Amino acid sequence: MGLTSSLRFHRRNNKTFLRIFMILVLSCIPGRTNLCSNHSVSTPKELPPSNPPDIRSSLVSLDLEGYISFDDVHNVAKDFGNRYQLPPLAILHPRSVSDISSMMKHIVHLGSTSNLTVAARGHGHSLQGQALAHQGVVIKMESLRSPDIRIYKGKQPYVDVSGGELWINILRETLKYGLSPKSWTDYLHLTVGGTLSNAGISGQAFKHGPQINNVYQLEIVTGKGEVVTCSEKLNSELFFSVLGGLGQFGIITRARISLEPAPQMVKWIRVLYSDFSAFSRDQEHLISKEKTFDYVEGFVIINRTDLLNNWRSSFSPNDSTQASRFKSDGKTLYCLEVVKYFNPEEANSMHQETGKLVSELNYIPSTLFSTEVPYIEFLDRVHIAERKLRAKGLWEVPHPWLNLLIPKSSIYQFATEVFNNILTSNNNGPILIYPVNQSKWNKHTSLITPNEDIFYLVALLPSAVPNSSGENDLEYLLKQNQRVISYCAAANLNVKQYLPHYETQQEWKSHFGNRWETFAQRKHAYDPLAILAPGQRIFQKTTRQLSPIQLSKSKATGSPQRYH
Repeated sequence: MGLTSSLRFHRRNNKTFLRIFMILVLSCIPGRTNLCSNHSVSTPKELPPSNPPDIRSSLVSLDLEGYISFDDVHNVAKDFGNRYQLPPLAILHPRSVSDISSMMKHIVHLGSTSNLTVAARGHGHSLQGQALAHQGVVIKMESLRSPDIRIYKGKQPYVDVSGGELWINILRETLKYGLSPKSWTDYLHLTVGGTLSNAGISGQAFKHGPQINNVYQLEIVTGKGEVVTCSEKLNSELFFSVLGGLGQFGIITRARISLEPAPQMVKWIRVLYSDFSAFSRDQEHLISKEKTFDYVEGFVIINRTDLLNNWRSSFSPNDSTQASRFKSDGKTLYCLEVVKYFNPEEANSMHQETGKLVSELNYIPSTLFSTEVPYIEFLDRVHIAERKLRAKGLWEVPHPWLNLLIPKSSIYQFATEVFNNILTSNNNGPILIYPVNQSKWNKHTSLITPNEDIFYLVALLPSAVPNSSGENDLEYLLKQNQRVISYCAAANLNVKQYLPHYETQQEWKSHFGNRWETFAQRKHAYDPLAILAPGQRIFQKTTRQLSPIQLSKSKATGSPQRYH
């Protein structure tokens, strides 16, 4: 036997010995439930029963390239929303797609004899526990990240990336080739699989659609453990199901994303409005033009002091004297934020184009501010704010965010009530508002939007300050969100939630409307045991507890239990 073969033989024996040892140890450890509850952490009303000890040992017995851990589950017991603490039984750190497939097939094999569910976790940026799997298995998708981000040039350039790759890393790598994805989220330190399971929306969406519209191909591990490559023409039902599918049909392990030539610089402009009608009319005007800005967003400012002086740290006023006289105190204002991409040699023509576009707008003249920054600095702008909040200990706090998609026909009524009567300030976080074109969104995906040509994203993004009271208190903010939701329902505004959260399946049925039947049928086809994404609370896995003898017989026969 050669040296290489000998080493391989000893490694295999050591691995087998370690696996047997772990089975013996773990089979003696009783299952534990460790739930915490304070002002910022809660648990759902119904939790699955704990798994029998044999389940742990069965997980250890899996032959994986990566590994499973049990003692660090507290690290994935919470998400960015920071309102629930639900530790899983185990964490899978996959080194390959086959690791994920093996885990899924194993849980399918156990059937309803275990309550194991699976949550694929990227950066854990969900808001309502969607990235959690209480007493289940959390898959750390960032462990799957491939060292190579493969970029292909040509008439239709694209990049092949792992589902666990961060968008910021994709941006940095594609820029080396003068290329960039077309559509973004405002925050880039999120994984590909995470944003594609929802939509991925930012100020470019009016032109390119959300991120799910800019994908050529996916590799998916379904709820049955099958590894499937899919696209618009290959296994198209699965392809469109997964995009915007809230993790219900499969885990995105690889994606092929459309690219375009990347600019070097951006012209970044902000202007203010006191009249909502003028503000929304100008936004809609800009997204309807053929030659327009490359990014159109906006935000609401309620009762902010010294607003324009705060802008001066990053932006320059067009008229400094007039800007210094403007008072924002006690007012509800609307900021239009637009960006034009350019390269240095195109600066003159860019200034002419932006000047013409701005001249068509009806903003408050003294509030025109602008700056020019590198493309990557603009796209990664939220990360700068993150670092400041982390330094103050204000990042890992509860985030009771509410994201709504509102039809154009309802936006004025919504704004009048919500921004003037329900919300009294937004000192605890931004309020985003901007329109998009329905024609740029693919209707075949699982994403649900209002049924109008133009609809608005409105995002209330507060942070609840620990040990605070009044408008910064978590309970106050949650009640405020409920008031907004209740008003939308009572006024029949036909609003849809983005990053939706509901407590009952009936509410989910209402959300999907006439598309619910298709959604449920696809769930049964690709994840019949309802193993995936339990934190969404759309479907619940049916379990039945077996005795150790019955459990061993189930393992021996290899027959999965039926889903009811």
